[in-house]
Amino acid sequence: MYGLQNPPSAISETAPSLPDAALLSTVFNPALLKSARQIYRTYYEVHPEDFQRPVGIAISTKTHRGKLIFGERPVLLPSECFIPLNQIEPGLH
Repeated sequence: MYGLQNPPSAISETAPSLPDAALLSTVFNPALLKSARQIYRTYYEVHPEDFQRPVGIAISTKTHRGKLIFGERPVLLPSECFIPLNQIEPGLH
């Protein structure tokens, strides 16, 4: 299986650019969204002085544990999904 994968340099040269996270209109599991919002809220309660905005949260579909992602292209484990910030923020206001 691993032998069939392209090296990272080949992927970046041949793959089309990914759509902007703001343009994605994916529907997520409501329980995952709730967990992602709680992770986001907790981070900003603990770090109110941090002005860097994440692009989203990588969250496990099994355990609902997640991490804020600040880079452009998140690397996900097979049991994780990426929830962009625009899907998380509407439920916070």
